[in-house]
Amino acid sequence: MTSASGPGPRAAVLAGLGAYVPPRILTNDELCGRRPIGDAWIRERIGAAGRRVADGEATVDLAVRAGRHALTAAGAVAADAVVLVTISPDRICPAGAPEVAARLGLGNVPAFDVASGCSGFLYGLGVASSMIAAGTFDRVLLIASDVFTAFLDPQDWLMRAIFGDGAGAVVLRAGPAGGAGTFGPFDLGSDGAQADLLEVPGGGARARKRLPTTPDAEPAPYFRMDGPAVRKQAVVGMCDSMTRAVERAGWTLADVDVVVAHQANQRILDGLAAELGLAPGKVLSHIEAYGNTAAASVPVLLAQAAAAGTLRPGLRVALTAYGAGLAWGSTTLVWPEVRAVADDG
Repeated sequence: MTSASGPGPRAAVLAGLGAYVPPRILTNDELCGRRPIGDAWIRERIGAAGRRVADGEATVDLAVRAGRHALTAAGAVAADAVVLVTISPDRICPAGAPEVAARLGLGNVPAFDVASGCSGFLYGLGVASSMIAAGTFDRVLLIASDVFTAFLDPQDWLMRAIFGDGAGAVVLRAGPAGGAGTFGPFDLGSDGAQADLLEVPGGGARARKRLPTTPDAEPAPYFRMDGPAVRKQAVVGMCDSMTRAVERAGWTLADVDVVVAHQANQRILDGLAAELGLAPGKVLSHIEAYGNTAAASVPVLLAQAAAAGTLRPGLRVALTAYGAGLAWGSTTLVWPEVRAVADDG
């Protein structure tokens, strides 16, 4: 197999990034109203002062905007395939990716969805990178988009304090392996025995087949999670996964300049830094302004950090995420010369 630019193995190279978050800001004060627990409590335990909430926009709408920004940043008008990562699809059927491709004017390209919880962007990177390395496609548009607030109980103020909406996208192109912008070996894994720790129990085939005679007993169509159990496992899981990915890349943890982790909450990010012995500033965070945007959190933060100049060419970057499934993933890259368009609504 030869690369698109010469002899040798092919690899997926980061060619452009885009992000879009909706303009509506839900502040802690607005969320809590007259509750005795308010802004200070949320900031201390979650790290968020506000979050973006889609108003009149759905998952595909956000994905189209982020995807268009990524294509613009890459100087591209076409892609050979579209992969949409989401855990908040607009519809159970069909997948949203074909609609995204059509609305971006990409024609009848292959397009499909990936659902792997908050680690979905890492899974999508693994899939898209493999398709390029195998020679199946030369350019892939990968988008992670979640309007996860649509899956939250309106009365559950704690879940509403954690999550926000957003979309992030990358364009990957074929290039020679080993250069800047190529993704290192991936570490991906799952533990389905703990699937009920984070779930939306209602709405799927299992709930429909067991539809009870009393509506009050029907499984709720809202997200629920065992927060304490997930928090402890997320820190350990991301530490272990990232360590394996770093070692497979031939690096040590001391070689890592920047960590972009799933933005679950600030305590988890602080725990990750402490467990790995990293200076807190090495682990990027935008939780204060955006909260947890589910599968979109890593690419949104990547695009924002690249547009702000925080991610500079030559930096060694580690990516890691952990979420529902349970599922986790990590990889590495040396940051390339690349453009990013971050749309803050």
